[in-house]
Amino acid sequence: MKYLGYIGTYTKGDSEGIYTFTLDTEIGAITEVKVAAQLDNPTYLHVSEDYLYSVVKEGDSGGVASFSLHRQSGELKPINRQVTPGSPPCHVSADRQDRLLFSSNYHKGTVESYLIKDGWINHVVDIVQHEGFGPDPRQEKPHTHYAAMTPDEKFLVVVELGSDQLITYRVGDEGVLTCVHHLAINPGSGPRHLTFHPNQKFAYLLTELSSEVVTLNYHAEDGSFSTIQTLSAIPEDFKENNQASAIHMTKDGQFLYTANRGHNSIAVFRVHPESGELQWIEHVPTGGDWPRDFALDPSEKFIIASNQNSSNLVLFARNAETGKLTRIRMDVTVPDPVCVKFLPV
Repeated sequence: MKYLGYIGTYTKGDSEGIYTFTLDTEIGAITEVKVAAQLDNPTYLHVSEDYLYSVVKEGDSGGVASFSLHRQSGELKPINRQVTPGSPPCHVSADRQDRLLFSSNYHKGTVESYLIKDGWINHVVDIVQHEGFGPDPRQEKPHTHYAAMTPDEKFLVVVELGSDQLITYRVGDEGVLTCVHHLAINPGSGPRHLTFHPNQKFAYLLTELSSEVVTLNYHAEDGSFSTIQTLSAIPEDFKENNQASAIHMTKDGQFLYTANRGHNSIAVFRVHPESGELQWIEHVPTGGDWPRDFALDPSEKFIIASNQNSSNLVLFARNAETGKLTRIRMDVTVPDPVCVKFLPV
C-alpha cells in the first residue's frame, strides 16, 4: 500500500515550501519527495479530504493559506490566503466539514477563527487576545501554540504556552468564540500540544518547557478538563536542554507517542484502558537533531519523524502489540522539516 503525505517546513534555508512524499508500506520506504507548493514558512499544515490549509509568511505579514489537492498525485493548487501585519501563526486546524478554520499565533498570543467555503478562506471572524505570563523566561507574555476542536466538535481547545493554561471556547455557528473554561497547568511547564483518546473521555497534554505529559479527563457536557496524572517524557537523568514537541495517539487508544527536541527521541507510552493513565515503555533515538514533529501513517504500522536541524525524515516500523518502534530509514532529506501530515484514507 502507498500513502501520500505532506511536510511543512521553514524556508530560511534551502526549503522551497510544502513538500509531498509517498510512503510505500510494502518495501518500507519513503519515496517521491518533491516540492508541492512554493511559499514562505509553511511550518504547520492541516490536511482534509479535499483541501490543505497551511500557515504562511508573506513579507512582514503572516496568516493562513488554502490549496485544493489531487488525491492521486498529491498536487496542490492555490485557492487563496488571508494575511495580516505581523508574525505568522504557528498552528492551523479545521473542523471536519471544512467550514471553520482556526489559527494559533505564538508571537501575538492570539487565536483566530475563519469561515471557509469550498476551501476559500474568508476574512477573519473572531480574534481572541490572551493575557497572562509564567515564571520561565520564555513566558514573558501569552504564547498561543495550539487550537483545535474537541472530537464532538462542540468546543475549541486552546493551549497557551506563555501563561500555562488550557482554555476552552464554545464555537458559534459563525465562528465566534466564547470562553467557557480555564485549566491552570503547573507554572513554568509551558503546555504546547494536545491529543484526545478515541473514547473521547481522556486527553493528553504535552508541555514543552517541563517535557511532561499531562493526562486529563475531558468533560464533554461543559468542555472542562481535570488532571489525572503527570509523567515525564524524558529520562530522569537527562539534564540537558530539552523541548518536547509533538504528541500523537494510536486509533485504538492503546499507545501514546511524544517527541523530544534535545534528547532527540520519541517516547513510547502504554495507555491504561480504564483509567487513561500512562506507563512508559521506551525512548527511541530519532536518528537526527531536533525532532519537531512525527506522524503515524494511516495503517499505523509506521511512524515518520521530522528532524528539523539535521533536515532528515526518519522511518520507524511500529509493533502494534507492544507499541515499540524500530528505526529502518534515516537518510531521506527534506530541508528544515517541521510538520508531517498524511492524506486521510
